Amino acid sequence: MANHTNRFFKFFLTICIAMLFWMAGLNFYRDNLANGDEGYKNLKLFTDVIRLIEKNYVETVDKEELIQKAIQGMVRSLDPHSSFLPPKAFEELQVDTHGEFGGIGIVITMKDGILTVVSPIEGTPAYQAGIQAMDRIIKVDGEPTQDMELWEAVSKMRGEEGTRVTITILREGESEPIDFPLVRDTIPIESVKAIMIEPGFGYIWLTNFRDNTTDDLIAALEDFKSNKTPLKGLILDLRDNPGGLLNQAVSVSDLFLDSGDIVSIKGRGEASIKTYNANSNVSYTSFPMVVLINGGSASASEIVAGALQDNKRALILGTVSFGKGSVQTVESLRDGYGLKYTIARYYTPMGKSIQAEGIHPDIVVLHRYLDQKLKTDKKRIKEKDLKNHLGAEPNNFFNNDKDNESEKESGNHKKRPDTPDIRNLETRHGPLKLEQLKADNQVMRALDMLIGYDIFKTVQN
Repeated sequence: MANHTNRFFKFFLTICIAMLFWMAGLNFYRDNLANGDEGYKNLKLFTDVIRLIEKNYVETVDKEELIQKAIQGMVRSLDPHSSFLPPKAFEELQVDTHGEFGGIGIVITMKDGILTVVSPIEGTPAYQAGIQAMDRIIKVDGEPTQDMELWEAVSKMRGEEGTRVTITILREGESEPIDFPLVRDTIPIESVKAIMIEPGFGYIWLTNFRDNTTDDLIAALEDFKSNKTPLKGLILDLRDNPGGLLNQAVSVSDLFLDSGDIVSIKGRGEASIKTYNANSNVSYTSFPMVVLINGGSASASEIVAGALQDNKRALILGTVSFGKGSVQTVESLRDGYGLKYTIARYYTPMGKSIQAEGIHPDIVVLHRYLDQKLKTDKKRIKEKDLKNHLGAEPNNFFNNDKDNESEKESGNHKKRPDTPDIRNLETRHGPLKLEQLKADNQVMRALDMLIGYDIFKTVQN
């Protein structure tokens, strides 16, 4: 009898404790709502909408697809570089930074909901066919791109080398859409191309920042050093370089610096603040440098240009860069899904934000080709033109009406219709052509500065 009483008492006590926790939880929930925490209420609203659409919408809907699109919309509203990645898109992202892949060679983004070309990659099928920055892609193999996700369009344009794809674009000044039948190629073949323009004066073009970029750059510099004439000056070309791996941007900068900061990363909280310093055992600091940038120079390119500019290691020449100064991380989710989202901003060694501002050149020089084809580098799409772009600093909005009159080229250079188009160089599939580089006014301006510096230094001595 005593045992029965004890069991009854324990059962009664358990029920009382459970009721107390339930009441406490209910009061906590009500307090949260009273304090303005609408999280639970909004989740209930979301499930209500899903339930009503699934039950009553005029046509049958796939609930899983509906939820995925809701997540995509939520993440896309954050900024242009954050995205929810289905398994296929997650796989494509891995390919972007490793090895080679088949494609047509363009950097694209979403501008006002339309697939837009940021820049074609030098020497690739898209470039050789004449696709230009600001072209709007409206079809891929006849399929409208209006409702495509960015990763879907990328996936459709990629494919095995030698296969064909047709993209249809709208171009300002053209009354009808233009079809571009393209044969896919391996993209990229090399990220570093080098040539000696004049005895003692080297030119190196970095097309992107991949796994092996720093190693290939060291090989090119060592090859220059092996020449009979010592290296007196270097032109580092970062024009139309869309960026790539952060670690490669840091290690490339480190090659040319023996001390100082390279770049800082600042996010929310102390844990997300990090500064990368120059500490390379292998450094190339004995010669002057000119770095070329333009509106197609983005992300990792801007880190390198900013590091060399702020550390007084190089003169920056060209036009204002793209302004992509945010850091993304990629998290693996269940069932092969991924989430790419922005966690911080980049800052140059002097504390200048790259985001939506870009790197401003020390000497502004427009490219004659851009003068002819795009009228001005201002017509390039920039980070500040993208919907929901982050401001230069937390909680600040970028001023789209900022005066850019300083981007006018110093000096009076008339248009030269006979100037060879540097963009037609078959640079990825063959050696750089010296005669075409010498027709590039930005390259030659940089060369003149390096030669002038060398002459002045000789006179001083």
